[in-house]
Amino acid sequence: MLPRTLRCLTLLGFLFFCDGSMAANSKQFVAHDFSFTSIEGDPLSLSSFSGKAVLIVNTASQCGFTKQYADLQELWSRYRTKGFVVLGVPSNDFGGQEPGNEQSIRDFCEITFDVDFPMTSKARVKGPNAHAFYKWAEDSMGFTAKPRWNFHKYLILPNGKLADWFSSATNPVSGRVVKAVEAALPSDL
Repeated sequence: MLPRTLRCLTLLGFLFFCDGSMAANSKQFVAHDFSFTSIEGDPLSLSSFSGKAVLIVNTASQCGFTKQYADLQELWSRYRTKGFVVLGVPSNDFGGQEPGNEQSIRDFCEITFDVDFPMTSKARVKGPNAHAFYKWAEDSMGFTAKPRWNFHKYLILPNGKLADWFSSATNPVSGRVVKAVEAALPSDL
């Protein structure tokens, strides 16, 4: 008969492996494993950005941070030829500040801010119905890294791994974001 301590450890190990955590962690996901729908309604796999640094931003048209669209466009224009993508993810999760449909969102962004970086269709970014990418990002970077408001930013490395996150209040052209983007750019472009 096994000593009591060893029996307890064996039982705990058995419970750990049987509770699904082993299955959930058996594959190490990267951002490239997730897909959205483009704002035009087409499939948009993040694997299409493989080899590029990507800044994923949940956006809203009626937010106090909406002026960041101009700065996101500036960042995209500055680094797009160097292997960088800004991806806007419209969401109505915070304050109901993105009530429109995809066409009205696209029109607003193009007319008001001359946005031409890629955008997705509206998506949930928080809660139990959040898009799988956002659930993964929170699981990967921890509770403090989850979106708390519109214009939360995740920086993805060319290999699909999460590099960093930036709060809504962090301007996209701030020194902190620009430095992180420059460090994440692929070296072969």
